Amino acid sequence: MATAPAISTRSLPSFEGLRPSTIRVSLVGLPLRPAGLTQRPVRGLVVRAATSIAPKYTSLKPLADRVLVKIKTVEEKTVGGILLPSTAQTKPQGGEVVAVGEGKTFGKNKVEISVKTGTLVVYSKYAGTEVEFNGSNHLLLKEDDIVGILETDDIKDLKPLNERVLIKIAEAEEKTAGGLLLTEATKEKPSVGTVIAVGPGSLDGEGNRKPLSVSPGNTVLYSKYAGNDFKGIDGSEYIALRASDVIAVLS
Repeated sequence: MATAPAISTRSLPSFEGLRPSTIRVSLVGLPLRPAGLTQRPVRGLVVRAATSIAPKYTSLKPLADRVLVKIKTVEEKTVGGILLPSTAQTKPQGGEVVAVGEGKTFGKNKVEISVKTGTLVVYSKYAGTEVEFNGSNHLLLKEDDIVGILETDDIKDLKPLNERVLIKIAEAEEKTAGGLLLTEATKEKPSVGTVIAVGPGSLDGEGNRKPLSVSPGNTVLYSKYAGNDFKGIDGSEYIALRASDVIAVLS
């Protein structure tokens, strides 16, 4: 039998520094659990909705300009009595103030929290830290995250705080400029509305209130993605936003 000719490695180019190729192997048709291999269970992540405060702590005192709000119970039924699944239950944006901090210092002036214990308030949707305390869910947030005071069940009665403004959103156009009737899905949400109520104004560096540049009754244009949306008892739509998100007065 003839022997293969010998080849000297000195004549071959050097491949030092090159990385081996990655070979992709299809698993189609292969068993998911080959013999001799064991499948380890994967632990799922557990996400807690609220920080739980141990029962041994009986008091929670907010600091500085923070406020502790007892969250309003989620509605489990519709007005007609239909039981809502958990996925359809609206997360509440309101509750009762149960404790307040000592206030905030501006220069040499100290300004107290503008809401008192027992006040019913509405707050920004994603504000604060949720805590489970004394068997109930609470929200610990800054006073600036409180949109306003609401003593009734209708958002039109909201009393905005600081530089917040409550606006009744104008109804969407029913037809295009050419006269075509728009469906609910194709109606563009307007960024125009009428000011219903305004807050006392923001605080300057010395703790003094600066009056807002808009007043109840003004028709205004506001930023499209600003504020918190609400629906009134009569079906009207409202938005509460900062005065800085109002970009023009229309007349």
